Amino acid sequence: MNITDVKVRKLFDDGPMKAIVSVTFDGQLAVHDIKVINARDKFFIVMPSRKNPDDTYRDIVHPINAAFRSELEAAVISAYETALTEAAEAAETEPEEEAVEVL
Repeated sequence: MNITDVKVRKLFDDGPMKAIVSVTFDGQLAVHDIKVINARDKFFIVMPSRKNPDDTYRDIVHPINAAFRSELEAAVISAYETALTEAAEAAETEPEEEAVEVL
């Protein structure tokens, strides 16, 4: 299974959750709501989950083996870092609003 697209849907500045991402596999299957988390100076991903009646969470979808999880995590974190760089560059190039003098 090949990762054919990774889209960063939303970036966050505050808290440990840094982004929400969608990943497309083989151009045919999309998985939404993968979270990029930063904790203990390390980035990792959290798969989409559903809350159970007993207040625990259960993954809706997840990698079956460590090798594919590593591949997925690397692709998602790379896309996050690219989106973060693009957002910073866009913020730097936005024209500053001119001060309007009130008479």
